[in-house]
Amino acid sequence: MALYDLSAKLPGGGTQSMADYRGKVLLIVNTASKCGFTPQYEGLEELYRDYKDRGLEILAFPCNQFGAQEPGDAAEIANFCSLTYDVSFPLMAKIDVNGDDADPIFRYLKKEKTGLLGSGIKWNFTKFLVDRNGKTVSRHAPTTKPEQLRKEIEELLG
Repeated sequence: MALYDLSAKLPGGGTQSMADYRGKVLLIVNTASKCGFTPQYEGLEELYRDYKDRGLEILAFPCNQFGAQEPGDAAEIANFCSLTYDVSFPLMAKIDVNGDDADPIFRYLKKEKTGLLGSGIKWNFTKFLVDRNGKTVSRHAPTTKPEQLRKEIEELLG
């Protein structure tokens, strides 16, 4: 199975085929609105604005599995991201990233790139970089700030 065989759930219902992102560099992040790392939305938006025209797509997947830091529904999450951080990249439906109900996209990413302490996601704002061919090239801890990914993103964009 490849990343492009999967689909992301959308906030209003329905799905977005990952195949639609073929040829793009992807930064896939599990996010939360009430986390110490939440200000990273600002850095993610900056990356998106700087590189979207060169082929970067950022996909945010809200998740409430860590300290219940994403309690809102889709509308509340979208409202928060828009008003607080002027987010313009896609926000997907709220998902689980670990356990029996883990979203297939995160199951795939975790299998491709395990973390220092195994494959499980340990906290909000874990980041996966995927190249233009759908290959997961790196995984970054929540403590890695979005701006620290610039060099790697630029290399992948070519």
